[in-house]
Order: sequence, then structure tokens, then C-alpha cells
Amino acid sequence: MNNGSIKFDCLFRDGFTAVAGITVPGGKNHDMKKIGIIICGRYQNCGGGKCLRALRDHTGGFSRYPEDEPLELVGYSYCGGCPGGNIEYVPAEMKKNGADVIHLATGLVVGYPPCPRIDQFREYIESQYGIPVVLGTHPIPLKYLQAHDQLSFWRPSFRKRIAHLLEEDRAVMEAYN
Repeated sequence: MNNGSIKFDCLFRDGFTAVAGITVPGGKNHDMKKIGIIICGRYQNCGGGKCLRALRDHTGGFSRYPEDEPLELVGYSYCGGCPGGNIEYVPAEMKKNGADVIHLATGLVVGYPPCPRIDQFREYIESQYGIPVVLGTHPIPLKYLQAHDQLSFWRPSFRKRIAHLLEEDRAVMEAYN
């Protein structure tokens, strides 16, 4: 978890995309990893609290970045609902805002049922926009992990794709329940 040296100084919605500016003490603008987040259409009204907390704390899908690397959210939107119509153009907006990487939200992975198009979303974004895609934002809530472990579609091949989310400390996962 970070030591509080990064804080959000603004957060606004323009109808589709929320943008957060981040400042680092001392008033300097350091090189930052610029991140876009795409959530599942089922959760289009989500305020993003878990994703933003994970971004701030470098947990879940954001644990891949060094703890001292500032992260900037440059876009936050939803897929458009099944079959994912926003995937065609939302990444373009994120790219215009400087996105270095796009995270497909944890809700696409652990919502029920998990998104059946997540692999197509990843492939399309990476090939069309040249932006790497990471599966997951916030840690998988422990109660969801325990429920999903009982389901047949969480086969080893699927679990391997989200291994970085499954490696999270169980206490942190419980804090996201």
C-alpha cells in the first residue's frame, strides 16, 4: 500500500469518461503511468470506489506497478453493455488522454457470469490501438473468490490468466468484500 504521497485532486464525469488528476507532494509533475479503466456494462452506475482505492494503493491489478510509481487515471468508462459496443471507441478517447495501459475491471472477471468477451476485448484494444490491456483493477473480494472457486468455469486455464489477482493477500481481498 502507498504511504499517502499520491492524492486525487479532481474527479469529474463528462457522461462517459471520468478523469482524475493526481498530484505528488512538492508540486512537481513526475512521469506517471497513465491508465484507462473499462468496467462491465452491468455496473455502469458504479462510482469506481474499489477501482480507485486499488489504483491509489497499488493493489489488485495495479500491484504490477512499482509502489513509488505515480499512477494517473486518464479515462473511466463502461463497455457499453453486451456485446461491448464502447470497446470500439472508448480506448481511442483514453489514448488521446495519453493512456499507457487499459485495465479491464475486476467486475468483468468476477461478475456473474464473467464476461464471455473479455479475450476479444483485450485482443481488439491491443491490435487496434496498440495499448496493452491488463485483466483486473481492484483485488477480487474474498467472498467472490470463495463463491467462484465452486464453479466449473473457473478452470485452471482461466485462473492462470488472472493469477496476478489471485496472488493478493487474503486480508486485502477480505477488505474488498
